Amino acid sequence: MGTRSVEHVINGERRSSDGPAIEITDPATGEVIAIASTAGQGELDETVAAATAAYETWSQMSVSKRSAVLFAFRHLVATRRDELARIVALEHGKTVEDAQGEITRGLENIDFACGLPQLAQGSYTDQLSTGVDVYSYREALGVVAGITPFNFPVMVPLWMAPIAIAAGNAFILKPSERDPSAALLIADLWHEAGLPAGVFNVLHGGPDLVNGILDHDGIEAVSFVGSTPIAQHVYQRASAAGKRVQALGGAKNHAVVMPDADIAETADHLVAAGFGSAGQRCMAISVVVAVGTKDETSALVDAVAERGRSVIVGPSSDEKSEMGPVITPQSRERIRSLVGKAETEGARVVLDGRELTVPGHEGGYFVGPTLLDEVPVTSSAYTEEIFGPVLVVVHAADLDEALAIVNANPYGNGAAIFTSSGAAARTFQRGVQAGMVGINVPIPVPAGSFSFGGRKDSLFGDTHIYGREGLNFYTRAKAITSRWPQSGVRHAASFAFPSESHA
Repeated sequence: MGTRSVEHVINGERRSSDGPAIEITDPATGEVIAIASTAGQGELDETVAAATAAYETWSQMSVSKRSAVLFAFRHLVATRRDELARIVALEHGKTVEDAQGEITRGLENIDFACGLPQLAQGSYTDQLSTGVDVYSYREALGVVAGITPFNFPVMVPLWMAPIAIAAGNAFILKPSERDPSAALLIADLWHEAGLPAGVFNVLHGGPDLVNGILDHDGIEAVSFVGSTPIAQHVYQRASAAGKRVQALGGAKNHAVVMPDADIAETADHLVAAGFGSAGQRCMAISVVVAVGTKDETSALVDAVAERGRSVIVGPSSDEKSEMGPVITPQSRERIRSLVGKAETEGARVVLDGRELTVPGHEGGYFVGPTLLDEVPVTSSAYTEEIFGPVLVVVHAADLDEALAIVNANPYGNGAAIFTSSGAAARTFQRGVQAGMVGINVPIPVPAGSFSFGGRKDSLFGDTHIYGREGLNFYTRAKAITSRWPQSGVRHAASFAFPSESHA
């Protein structure tokens, strides 16, 4: 396979740049498969200027015409989903089936954005005062940017761009440099759907480009998904520059398993949620809180281990694969290191995937399913986001202790409970400090008409992403108070603040 060039999309045109090259590798083989250009300040300035001009026209286009573009885009994404999935699988390493799943979730967000004529309706009060009407509506911000992670190169951009664009904004996407090619096909589909040039743009780069986006005077808002340290940096720097910011950080999602849960079914869900996509999901289950006696919790651990051993690990090119590699060799070494450190800190390694190799893919970045039991809550394997196929098990005597463990963790992205008790489920959902809660469901991504986001160190900013909160993020309110006096009829002006007696 030859080495491809991954270009920028600036004002509707694909462009290379003179910045340092970024190598893109196939995680299943370790081979370089593409080279991306790096955008500098010049390309960023040019893109913002083009987006600003495009916004002036796009934001004045009728709601029905904007909605028509969204419907056409939705059709094209659905039609080309297999092609998109193959691109994602190649550069990310996840299975094609998993990649198709993220595209399905992205389509839900386009569905929501297609409802713009209803979503954009404002409010109106007739004759609030004598001859005075008051109404309000929301209007676009201008040029907005999305900085997206490697783990969902299609879904996360589709969390942001369709709603932002439907509302009348122009959008600049900075995808992860690990798997940027899907962004180019998304740009092609926007163009084919009839979106004017400059409304959707793609720039590739690393920290320098990110900081340029955060500082740029021509960008009104930034949406980010990634690790907590970077999310905090994005929030602080962009806020200091006067921008509206939503920055979604990392996670340490806990699943509390009660003694009355169905062990076999729960184990299946924990393994799928913990090891799917090699654990590289911000909504993956990474901690199991086993509640009950030693006999009860041992049965759960044994069931998870048995199911974990059967997971088929391999490249995305093999249809039998259930789990692929991690994204980089650095990620693999970090995961191995955290598992080794946990063992020295008292954890019991029940299932060890550190030395897994896949025949014919010895150069790939594979880590097998790994299960750690009796992990101290002070261990770095518990306190840090591993972002790999590692399930950590801690123990609690009852639901109160389990809730205390979950709520003491600095992350608050999602949490789940597995139980047959409605009372336990209700106590958990009301008491847990997390933005998304699963009941016998391992932290699903909420449907596009809801929202996605956590609490504590998992979210910096006031709003969740997509859904109604996403629409509010990408628009600002405007209220109008109007009077149309009749010819020859004068309304007395008052030096006093208006009150009912002056109406």
